Amino acid sequence: MTDDTATSDGDDSGADVGHDLAADRTTAPMSEYSARAVLIGILVALVGSAIAFGIPLLAVGV
Repeated sequence: MTDDTATSDGDDSGADVGHDLAADRTTAPMSEYSARAVLIGILVALVGSAIAFGIPLLAVGV
């Protein structure tokens, strides 16, 4: 019977597949964004809030 948890020898890792290991690491908050992206985010938040709170309020009123 084989052990499925055994790893192969070497430095090969699934974490480095498809990534440039020499490039600087960046995360989303560090990425630049435009005023248009902020406006779209606010609009999506407002629509989501209207749906999340509006539907229950309409259901109570019926």
